[in-house]
Amino acid sequence: MGPAAARIGSLFDRRGWIAYFAVGFVLIVVVPLLNLSTSSGSFFHIGDYAIPLLGKYVCYAILALAMDMVWGYAGILSLGHGAFFALGGYAFGMYLMREIGARGVYANPILPDFMVFLNWKELPWYWYGFNHFWFAAIMAFVVPGLLALAVGWFAFRSRVTGVYLSIITQAMTFALELAFFRNDMGFGGNNGLTDFKDVIGFDLHDNSTRIGLYVCSVLAMGVCYLICRYVVTSKLGRVLLALRDAEPRVRFLGYSVTNAKLFVFTLSALIAGLAGALYVPQIGIINPSEFSPANSIEIAIWVAVGGRGTLVGAIIGAFLVNFAKSYFTGALPDVWLFLLGALFILVTMFLPKGVMGLAAQMRDWHLGRRAAQSAAREAGVSQ
Repeated sequence: MGPAAARIGSLFDRRGWIAYFAVGFVLIVVVPLLNLSTSSGSFFHIGDYAIPLLGKYVCYAILALAMDMVWGYAGILSLGHGAFFALGGYAFGMYLMREIGARGVYANPILPDFMVFLNWKELPWYWYGFNHFWFAAIMAFVVPGLLALAVGWFAFRSRVTGVYLSIITQAMTFALELAFFRNDMGFGGNNGLTDFKDVIGFDLHDNSTRIGLYVCSVLAMGVCYLICRYVVTSKLGRVLLALRDAEPRVRFLGYSVTNAKLFVFTLSALIAGLAGALYVPQIGIINPSEFSPANSIEIAIWVAVGGRGTLVGAIIGAFLVNFAKSYFTGALPDVWLFLLGALFILVTMFLPKGVMGLAAQMRDWHLGRRAAQSAAREAGVSQ
């Protein structure tokens, strides 16, 4: 067994691996079976509409992992991760548009419908290659990764930190939103990319394809979680925690702060791009609203609710907040944003470590109570 394999084996203890595979079994096997093998009237039935919804939550959980890597462990509050997510989504959406071919409204085998409508005469050069699945899959990583590398290189070398870095990343996101709204950018303008037909030959409207995309998303979440845990439990992870808590001391000790930040920032952008690429075929649309700065702020709320610096908490927070959002936007659409803001304030004031911190406090309280009871019984016996 090589060093890398040994490190992977030591990511969890025995109980941790059991929990990891148990959760994976439920999400990958049990959930699809409850959709396919139970009647619609059964209490345990998961409807066809719920599969892409769960897939969306899983993509958001992957995105939350990316945010937790930079904010929870390195102390970098990025408000631009919505941009990396959207760029990954656009990269894969371009492939889905090219896959439509002559089946579009205007039956043009080369140009997407929105380009025909806007009187484009030829395909822009940056659309070349997106008729291939493998090319789009690579671009979903390369585009957000290169952007993060460029922004991080200039920001971290200039020692931009704290709120200033947050403002820079938010400004980047807003600039991209404005750019993608323009029709002459060649990305569909305000309407974005939509009306997808299939992916690598599988009909996107077929339930089996939706289940396949959901399973792929869960597998991707599991792999991303292992990658993130591998990083944060390594020596680099300890350096990142030191950066978060005392960056000047880390510089004084001779560590390359710039390289450490640049690595984790770029890695998190790659993970966010993957989440966007998996998100688009399940939702069926990608438009400039995904670049909205409010979306990036919402990602930070997911991580804060679940618990910064825990990874598992980021996943839990993404599921909890988005489940609540799905419910309250239907039940109380006029007050949902106020509820979200209040949730962030309450968590910041009363649960600074999020749901995972609350669980840890309850566990410590329970163990302390049991220890006190044991001590009391021993004192009674000795008397």
